[in-house]
Amino acid sequence: MAFVRRKGNTYYLVHNVRKQGRVQQLHLARLGERPRITDDVVRKVSRNHPFLALDWSRLREQVNSRVELFDIRSMYVQGLMHTLRNLNLDLADLSPPMLLLADRANSSRELVTQLRLLRSTLDIKLDQFERTPTQIRESGRKFR
Repeated sequence: MAFVRRKGNTYYLVHNVRKQGRVQQLHLARLGERPRITDDVVRKVSRNHPFLALDWSRLREQVNSRVELFDIRSMYVQGLMHTLRNLNLDLADLSPPMLLLADRANSSRELVTQLRLLRSTLDIKLDQFERTPTQIRESGRKFR
């Protein structure tokens, strides 16, 4: 039976295997600091371990219930805040003329595509925060 295990700050998908009467853990996939079971993880595990029958929907549910976004002091939220601060600083330093000087046509287009995706994601999340119960709005903060 496969399950998600945390080792340090990293999550792994593991499966217990019995060899010579002893249980050993087989590491199926590294899920990272924020565990996610994507279609890519499913494909890789299925390809590398074709004889394992895993309940992917149960595993995804188990992973989705792990993230502690509700606790502002959790390591995940603190890491997210740190990443967002660094992303803001990196984006502020990014200038389109510099990008054009070192232009590789595909890399510039990919960067613009990723920035548009980020903007869309931020708009969706900000809209969700705007529609949340009054507890967040009572803090006096506007999200736009």
